This record gives sequence, structure tokens and C-alpha cells, in this order.
Amino acid sequence: MAISAETKRRFAVATALRGVLMLLAGLYAVVFPDAALTVLVIAGGVLLVVDGALGLWSLTFGGGKSGNYWFDVVGNALSLILGVLILLSPLLATVFTVTFMATLVGLAALVVGIMQIVVVVRERESYARIWPVVLSGISYVLLGLVFLFFPLLSASVAVIFGGVLLVFFAIGLLGWAWRLYQRSKAG
Repeated sequence: MAISAETKRRFAVATALRGVLMLLAGLYAVVFPDAALTVLVIAGGVLLVVDGALGLWSLTFGGGKSGNYWFDVVGNALSLILGVLILLSPLLATVFTVTFMATLVGLAALVVGIMQIVVVVRERESYARIWPVVLSGISYVLLGLVFLFFPLLSASVAVIFGGVLLVFFAIGLLGWAWRLYQRSKAG
């Protein structure tokens, strides 16, 4: 089935619009990482409210009864309450949520790093060189310590890194949109 030039042009414009929005979001995250972090936390709060409300609605009116009915009710109610609390105080929610998430990431990185080091030292006969794996484990441990001791700074740096990635992806999307537009003119 042939696709018309007009449809191809619309797809190119939609792709370009995605690229522009991604570019703006990436630049915003790079220039204003703390504000971007707050926006992400608020978006998470909105998602929790919507998820909790829809979950309770489906349990009440949607006939979605399961063997875990009360567990589902409590889970959805907690989601709703947490979302409302986040929306009532986004600044406090950002600090507490980001600190909690950074702590989880830090602990996970510590565990992974320590496990890598222990495994490679125990099974060093299986490796031609153990120093790359030990170095990797040490870098995980150091990353974990940074996340544990500087959670807000780590989260801000992660947002900046994410913003840089968004800019690169946006450039790729804009290039793709240009190629799509050029093809729409040719065909």
C-alpha cells in the first residue's frame, strides 16, 4: 500500500515536533536541573493520584474483584494519598523522594560493586585479567557512596546527564524528520 506524500509530510512534521519538544526538555534539564527534578516529582505525584483513583474506581465500580481485594484497596488508597501529599508540597516531596531514590540507587550500586569484587577475587583463576572487573566494582562502590552521601547533588547531576541524552536524541529525531521530509518531496 502506497503512502501519500502528504501523509509522509505529516509524519515528518510530527517527528520534528517530537524532536523540538525533546530538545526543549533536554535543555531545560541541563540549564535548570533542580526545577526539572521538581517537575519530574510533580509528574510522578500526578501519576500516583490518577493511578490510585482509577484503581479504587475499578475496584468499586469496575467489577475488578480479586483474591487480594483488600490489598488492592490499601495499595490504591496509599498511591492516592502519596500522590496528594506530593502535590501539596512538591518541594518537600522532591527532597524526600529524591533522597530516598538516590539512597536506593546508592545501595544498589554498593551491592553490585561489592559483589563484582568478591566474585572476581574468588574466581580469579577463570579470568585472564581481574583488574578491569575490580576497577568496575570499585567504580560502582564509589558511585554508590556518592549517591548515599550527596543524594540531591547526585540526582541533579543525573537530571543534567538525562538532559544531555535528550538533546542528543532530539538531534537524531530532527535529522530523521528532515530525511522523512526530503523523501516526501521526492515521492
